[in-house]
Amino acid sequence: MDRFLIIRLSSLGDIIHTLPAFAALRRRYPEAKIRWAVEKKGKEILDLVPGIDEVVVVDKKKWRHSARTIKGRDQIALDFQGLVKSALLAYLSRSRRRIGFSRKNLKEPMASFFYTERSSPIPEEENHVIRKNLKLLETLGIQESRFEFPLCIPDEAVQSVRSKLSAIGRQDGQRILVLNMGAAWETKRWFPEKWIELIKEVPLSDSFPILLWGNEDENRLAKIVAEKTGVRVAPFLAIKEAIALLRISSLVVSGDTFALQAACALDVPVVALFGPTNPSRNGPFREGDKVIYVKRDCSPCYKHECSDLQCLQAISVEEVATAVRDLWKKHG
Repeated sequence: MDRFLIIRLSSLGDIIHTLPAFAALRRRYPEAKIRWAVEKKGKEILDLVPGIDEVVVVDKKKWRHSARTIKGRDQIALDFQGLVKSALLAYLSRSRRRIGFSRKNLKEPMASFFYTERSSPIPEEENHVIRKNLKLLETLGIQESRFEFPLCIPDEAVQSVRSKLSAIGRQDGQRILVLNMGAAWETKRWFPEKWIELIKEVPLSDSFPILLWGNEDENRLAKIVAEKTGVRVAPFLAIKEAIALLRISSLVVSGDTFALQAACALDVPVVALFGPTNPSRNGPFREGDKVIYVKRDCSPCYKHECSDLQCLQAISVEEVATAVRDLWKKHG
């Protein structure tokens, strides 16, 4: 039996972007055993993906334990993370073949030391990260261009979300407009005052706008916006429920973060707000979605901290509002 180990530990959006490669691998090897190594938070996504034989949870704070956990009888380890820590896990797995990206496409080139094979290099900024991931499979003779996201959302998760929305005022028939304020990087977060202006600019008929957040700081900002606009703040949602919310939404407005990647994977229309990252590499990949990106001399910088955030400051409320109205009408 063929045995594979996929390594994509984090982040949530990057795990979503690795699903098409998993789907292609499973199609080519329907009888193979496929394990996936991931950090604890990402397991909640992989639990929704049929066809993964085992999810191996890696604790980055307990490397000795992780080294024991990762060992298996895998023949091939595929490192979609491209960091030293993920490449080291491939090595510790004792897989005979350890496949990673070209040294030119690695954020940490030292990771290449642990590989036995590498994909051919591609221009990073001209290729979507999903295509980069699919490129890795070419080392196995798999040529794939489809973007398939095998997510299976339980009915009970959808019903739980519907009940929670009803509890905060959503009426039957109201279409859900998700306004995602959160992002792991502060440099990806549009400003509360901009969200307030946007909400006042787009009072859409039959809509139920809801502010989505991911941590307590984002929740605090969402409450500030809610106080100024009357828009509801989403209750705490587990990752499975957040995905269910996105699945039943009519439109998602978000920066470059998990909510955006998941909405795209679920074929939900999006308005994407990009600042320090490149939408050609990380953004929506479907025709019809709207990307708002004001390129500056420093763009894309991929910085987690910035003193002035010119790129996000330059995104006008009017442009975002127009995009929201257009997609709302188009998909009504």
